[in-house]
Amino acid sequence: MADILHRVGTTASRDTVYQALTTVDGLAAWWTTDTKGSDGDMLRFRFGDVGGFDMKVLELRPDTRVRWEVVDGPEEWIGTTVTFDLKQEGEWTIILFAHEGWREQVEFMNHCTTKWALFLMSLKSLAETGAGAPHPHDVRISDWH
Repeated sequence: MADILHRVGTTASRDTVYQALTTVDGLAAWWTTDTKGSDGDMLRFRFGDVGGFDMKVLELRPDTRVRWEVVDGPEEWIGTTVTFDLKQEGEWTIILFAHEGWREQVEFMNHCTTKWALFLMSLKSLAETGAGAPHPHDVRISDWH
């Protein structure tokens, strides 16, 4: 199995980050504007003609942890989990991100690693300034978007 791991810090509060991770409006402001679902249950993320993902919310611990399971989307993503652990270190809120359970390291994983990093920077920007860069306003990195 292979995992995507990132660590990003923000000067925004853990509550601000948590709200961006647990509300449809918050998610749409940093990941993709085409976000639907019910907060705390199932979430649907779409990225134009590229497709998207359906996530089952597995765990919500206020200001501490958000965890999803991919239940629909590209074959490589189905059954993987996405976790955001939040902790306080001085004035910094630290986001420990993990996209775990990839069956094997494939070229699509390389692409997703870069895109996750960009979207985590979008989350940081949203939390600190009120403006993120969700799809379709994100940086296009290749022919896969």
